[in-house]
Amino acid sequence: MIAMALGACAMLAGCKTPVDTRREPTDAAQARGLAAIQRAGCGSCHEIPGLDWPAGRLGPSLKGFDDVGLIGGALPNRPDVLAAFIRNAPAVKPGSPMPPMPVSQSEAEDIAAYLYGLDHD
Repeated sequence: MIAMALGACAMLAGCKTPVDTRREPTDAAQARGLAAIQRAGCGSCHEIPGLDWPAGRLGPSLKGFDDVGLIGGALPNRPDVLAAFIRNAPAVKPGSPMPPMPVSQSEAEDIAAYLYGLDHD
């Protein structure tokens, strides 16, 4: 019985609906995004590809972010929503444990570009 349940889960995982969040940001936006991530200290809580240190474990890993269907488990994964969430998560999703971040709107957009531009594996 357990084997059947595990087999069903494996089949469903293989049938994952593609997320409509694939973006191809410019190299310049991605470079600015990584710099903003480093300045804001995002790696203190998150594991972020391309950021060697720190590699936080408090928040979710941001690897494969473009494959995530919902931001914070509740919001549609779109660039405008992500930028707003990055700047002030509790205002966008009340109860979010992520604090407001010290980034401008343009920095939040660049951080979003960086996350969307990560390898699509």
